[in-house]
Amino acid sequence: MKHVFGIIGGGMVARYHAQAIQAIGGDVRLGAIYARDPTKAAALAEEFGCVGYSDLDEMLADSEITIVTIATPSGAHLEPAIAAARAGKHIICEKPLEVTPERCQKMIDVAQSEGVILSGIFNRRFNPAVTALKKAVEAGRFGRLTLCDAHFKWYRTQAYYDSAKWRGTRALDGGGAMMNQGSHTIDLFLYLVGSPVRRVSASVALLTHERIEVEDTAVAIIEFENGALGTIQGATSCWSTDGNPAEIQLCGSDGTVILRDDRFRVWDFRQNTAEDEHIRATLMTDGAIGVGANDPNAIDFVTHQRNFEDVIKSIESGEVPSISGVEAKKAVTLINAIYQSAAADGEWITL
Repeated sequence: MKHVFGIIGGGMVARYHAQAIQAIGGDVRLGAIYARDPTKAAALAEEFGCVGYSDLDEMLADSEITIVTIATPSGAHLEPAIAAARAGKHIICEKPLEVTPERCQKMIDVAQSEGVILSGIFNRRFNPAVTALKKAVEAGRFGRLTLCDAHFKWYRTQAYYDSAKWRGTRALDGGGAMMNQGSHTIDLFLYLVGSPVRRVSASVALLTHERIEVEDTAVAIIEFENGALGTIQGATSCWSTDGNPAEIQLCGSDGTVILRDDRFRVWDFRQNTAEDEHIRATLMTDGAIGVGANDPNAIDFVTHQRNFEDVIKSIESGEVPSISGVEAKKAVTLINAIYQSAAADGEWITL
């Protein structure tokens, strides 16, 4: 089946999308890129060998395009998603799906009513280490999960926030360290624990940046429905030379695993299996820091490619994609609850 992509957005992330689409090959190609600025649209189109549009309706009227990816600012996902769905295009939307659960749900509802697939981009789920850890959780190897934590103590310069008017705004960024930088790790955390959150208590602060409306430092205490407790710590205020790794730590009565970026720092179970030796030989960290901790421009497109391929498979099979709209909404719901708790001086918020 032939698949032609169109990209909505003209920034850094749109470039990852274009590179990922071109890497798929076969009957998949990039047909068009839309950017509001005609000069930017033309430059991207020339670079990636496709058609450039500065009118979104014109791009969506292209009958060859079957799938669109959305790479606009976070709080500007809803409107192009609705337009794409009504034009009959399948949709793959960057993280976070939108900035509130209500706006996410509107996207989900319109896609369903128009009979198109809506998928979020949480590309870290497609790392081999994540696949191995999810399998261990589902096999019950941890016994009873007890403490589960997610930490991403990153840094962004003031120049990063000053580089675009939408950065650090509630309307278009939706939040700070938790929503923008942290949504990938928070999604992965929820996915790996595999239990809904029962309630959350949180505190957020703006400590090292100026002229932004959102937090650069945040902590949350989590209680899961399965009884496990946990924390989330996130920041763009933690300077380091090369960037601090993101970590997800899962501990239980029979095991402890610490995922450091896309490799393991600890893989330790009471009962060993033959597969454990393979994991320790191939998926343990070598001490390198994951890309993007300090510099978002350093992120590569390989896992985006896997994310896109998952959606193509769903279109061809009629199955729900791994990261459906409903699945992508979960991180946004928790992050909004974190903000609600912080605004109420740490009051417990039940989800």
